[in-house]
Amino acid sequence: MNMAEPFEPMDEARHLRVPPQSLESEGSVIGALLLDNSAWDRIADLLVESDFYRAENRLIFHSIASLVNANRGADVVTVFEHLQRHGKAADAGGLAYINELAQYLPSPANIRRYAEIVREKSVLRQLVAASDEIATAAFNPGDKTAAEVLDGAQQAIFGLSDQGAPRDDWQSSDQGLVQVLDDIQARHDGDDDFTPTGLKDLDDKLNGGLRPGNVVVIAARPSMGKTALAMTIAEHVATDERQPVGVLSMEMPKAEVQNRRVSMRSGVPFHKILRPERMNDIEWSQMSAGVELLTKSPLYVSDQTALTINQVRSKARALKRRHGLRVLVVDYIGLMEGTDRKANRATQLGEVSRGLKALAKELDVAILLLAQLNREVEKRPNMRPILADLRECGDIEQDADVIVFVHRPFHVKPDLGDEWKYYAELIVGKNRSGTCGQIDAYFAGSTMRFFDWSGDKPSSMVRTKGGDL
Repeated sequence: MNMAEPFEPMDEARHLRVPPQSLESEGSVIGALLLDNSAWDRIADLLVESDFYRAENRLIFHSIASLVNANRGADVVTVFEHLQRHGKAADAGGLAYINELAQYLPSPANIRRYAEIVREKSVLRQLVAASDEIATAAFNPGDKTAAEVLDGAQQAIFGLSDQGAPRDDWQSSDQGLVQVLDDIQARHDGDDDFTPTGLKDLDDKLNGGLRPGNVVVIAARPSMGKTALAMTIAEHVATDERQPVGVLSMEMPKAEVQNRRVSMRSGVPFHKILRPERMNDIEWSQMSAGVELLTKSPLYVSDQTALTINQVRSKARALKRRHGLRVLVVDYIGLMEGTDRKANRATQLGEVSRGLKALAKELDVAILLLAQLNREVEKRPNMRPILADLRECGDIEQDADVIVFVHRPFHVKPDLGDEWKYYAELIVGKNRSGTCGQIDAYFAGSTMRFFDWSGDKPSSMVRTKGGDL
C-alpha cells in the first residue's frame, strides 16, 4: 500500500468467521416435513434440533418432531399453534416465516440429502467449538497438567469421529442374521476377526482367540509367570501373525523386554542372553537368527512408569495412528495411578479399569491387562487362585471380558517331583464369550515362554489339607 494514500478502514464484517451452515438445506428439510410428515422416518435417525444453525429453525423442527412423534399432523397451522401454546411462536419467526418455509422446497425426494448437509455442517460447527475449547484450555490450564489438557483435547476430537453416522442403530433380524452367517463363514474359512494367542488350548477356550474390544486380565502372584504369558501372546501376535502390538512395561525397562523376546524366540536361555560369554557357537547362531526375525516384527515398547489412564489413552491412540494396533499389553494395573491422587486406591484402580475397557472398544483392540493377586491365595493349602483374589479393586473383575489366572504348582511347592517342574495351569475364571475351566500348559522357565502341554498331566499328586495340588 502506498503510504501517501489516506488510510481506509477495512470492512471488518468480511473478515468475521461465519460458522459452517446451510440455511437453504435447513429450510428444505423443514419445508418437506411440513408438506409430507411421512418424510420424518427418512431423516429422524440423522437429525436432532441442535443440528440446525438458525434458532428459528431449531424451534420449528422441535415442534414438528413433537407433533409427529405424538401421531398428530404437523403442517403450517398446527406447528404455529404448537409454538403459540408454548410461548415460542414469536421466537420462531411467526406464522409468516413458517409459511415461507413450507413454500421453499426444491425437491421433496431429496430430503435425505438435505438432512445430510445439515448434519455435516453441524459436525463442522462442533469441531470449531471443540477447537476453541482446546485452545482456551491450553491458554488457561488452571490446575490441570499438560497431559490432562492433551487427553481432554483428544477426547473432544475422538468424540466427533462418528458424528456423521446415522443415530439409528436398530438392526433388523434379516440384517443381523445375514451378518451372523457371514461371520460364521469367515470363521470357517479362517478369515475372522480373532487374534490367535499362539496357545491352541487357550484359543479353544476363548473360541478363537483375542477379540477386538475385549479386556483380558492375566492375574497371578509375583513370579508365577503373568508377564511371561502376556509376552508369549504378544510375541506370537507380532512375529507370527504380523499384527502390531504395543507393550506398556511399567515394571521392566525396554532393554529387558527385548532381551526376553530374544530368549523366547531363539530358545537361548535368558541368563545366557544377559551373559553372552556363556553362549556356545550354536546358541550364538540361534540368537542371531532370532534377532533378525524380531527386527521385522511390529512390536512397540514403552517403559514409562506410573502411567495414568489419560497417558495410556494418549499413547495407545498415537501408536494406532502411526503404526496400527491389534493388541495392547498393560504391565501392570497395580503400577498405574489415578488422575485424582487424593482418591483411595480402589477408586483410582476402578477409574483405570473402566478407562481401559472404554479404550479397548474405542480403538477396537484387545487389551491384555496384568494384575497381581492378594495374599489370600497363599492362605489356601493348594494356593489355586479364584476371582476374589484380585487385588485391591473389584472393578477389575467387573470390567474384564476374560480373566486368566496363572498357577504353577512346582513354584508353590518345590518338593514336587521333577515331572511338575514345567507344568502350569492357566485357569480361565471368567469368560463372557465362552466357558471357564483349566488349561494345561508348559512353562519353559529358562526362556520364560509358555507352550501347549502335550501328554498326560503329571500324576504324582501330593495330598494337602485342602486336596491335591
